[in-house]
Amino acid sequence: MYKKNAFSLRRRSLIKGAVATGIMAGFAQPFSWVYARKKTPRPAKESLMISVGAEPEAGFDPCTGWGFNGYRLFQSALLDFDANINLITDLATGYQVADSGLTYTYTLRRDVLFSDGTPLTAADVVFTYQTAKNSGSVVDLTMLRSVEALDSHTVVFTLNKPWSTFVTLTAQLGIVPAKRYHAGRYREEPVGSGPFQLVQWDKGQQIIIEPNPHYYGVPSPFKKITLLFLDEETALANAKSGQLDVVMVNPEYAKESVAGMQLLTVRTVDNRGFNLPVIPRGSDKSGKPIGNDVLCDHAIRKAMNIGIDRQWIINNALNGIGTPAFSRVDQLPWSNAATHFKDNRIHEANALLDAAGWQRGSDGVRVKNGLRAEITFNARTDDLQRYNLALALAENVRELGILLHAQARPWSECKEKAAYEPCCWGFGDYNPQDLYSGYHSQGSYNFSHYANPVVDAWIDKALASTNHAKAIEEWQRCQWDGKTGPDGEQGDMPFLWLVNIDHTYFVAEGLKLGNQRLHPHGHGWPVVGNLQYWTWDA
Repeated sequence: MYKKNAFSLRRRSLIKGAVATGIMAGFAQPFSWVYARKKTPRPAKESLMISVGAEPEAGFDPCTGWGFNGYRLFQSALLDFDANINLITDLATGYQVADSGLTYTYTLRRDVLFSDGTPLTAADVVFTYQTAKNSGSVVDLTMLRSVEALDSHTVVFTLNKPWSTFVTLTAQLGIVPAKRYHAGRYREEPVGSGPFQLVQWDKGQQIIIEPNPHYYGVPSPFKKITLLFLDEETALANAKSGQLDVVMVNPEYAKESVAGMQLLTVRTVDNRGFNLPVIPRGSDKSGKPIGNDVLCDHAIRKAMNIGIDRQWIINNALNGIGTPAFSRVDQLPWSNAATHFKDNRIHEANALLDAAGWQRGSDGVRVKNGLRAEITFNARTDDLQRYNLALALAENVRELGILLHAQARPWSECKEKAAYEPCCWGFGDYNPQDLYSGYHSQGSYNFSHYANPVVDAWIDKALASTNHAKAIEEWQRCQWDGKTGPDGEQGDMPFLWLVNIDHTYFVAEGLKLGNQRLHPHGHGWPVVGNLQYWTWDA
């Protein structure tokens, strides 16, 4: 029988082949918690130097998507999220939803100024939503029919259909000033009501920010914060030389030792998993290939889900940094605990495949009616973590008699082939609409061609709800309602979820990063979502 620890002996040769396709070589060793060597804490100071991600080349315009997952910095929104991703008030003191579910009325605070000293009013909210709706960007406002100001501090949104996640969207879209907004310049010269203001942007190098003197909330104790745009190796070298106070690191570097710094690990909903096409191979209306003859068999999908060892995969592919994932929305308020199950049930998974008629061939690969259990799984060439996951998964499923080929491809090609060859996806949003995108038969990310009318009905009911708390119950039922659903060991399993990747940062001793909320998809920038609460505790 194939042994899992054989992966550590073979992975070097496996990854060598990835170099030719543009993948960085090298797997990290199994993870162990790493803390820096202790030294005398640095004295309190008034400025910070940090490196937490790539330069946002599109700029800082929330109307085109900046800060949509909660790290706006320069703007604030009508609502916000607490540490547990529950909705709380921000610019709005409250809101009401009409019984029809078509009208949302928000009442604004009266003490809010933009960073240029001008007041924020309902007219700015109206302008922001109209601009975002017409921008054609990632901000989806197709459900919004109109927005109007009843008075200077009351805004009414009218939807063209009930859409309960609209209230969540109002916690994601930052407000811009109508009189200071210019589509061509605002992205580089943002004015907002958030805790910070941008004072300098050296393209390709850094931005310098300072506290917004007119901010209505808790002010930052730091007078100047510089965010450097460095590649990870350069950033880590600068940290080791004492030039940085915070530096983002991916799992490959998390075992490094940095004098005077500690490793901060933050839990996330930044998940990784492969879509599993649930229909036989064929073509769509345009003639494009869809479906997969192996994966359309539920026994194969279930055997992989219950038979793999997610923790082993995390240890070998991600340096042990992450937690096993069993659904699309683990740990979020609308997560359904019934979708979690025990994995690494190798004997049960093999028995399931035997009973389904998948018999082992002479080479150990299962065959059914002349069809080999042989599948290509794709991962993007510019993301070592996803490719490492594919490699580790390929080794893990060998014990099930499934031959998986991990292939590195350009991201555009991965997405193009996802309808018939599994692709490694990264999700993790603060909006339950993500479940609609992935599991509804009309969802934009339903690359598995999954269609369950009961699931569709639960999702439609959740979207039509006029009560956010009630909608959460229906979002939970759409995952598994006790009889059917996409997730859980009795579910339809159109996805093979593997991991929620922890986000890791080296942080200078004495610097406290406050109460970090559950991070969304996208390692790096989310850590500054509460930047105004960072303190120096010398």
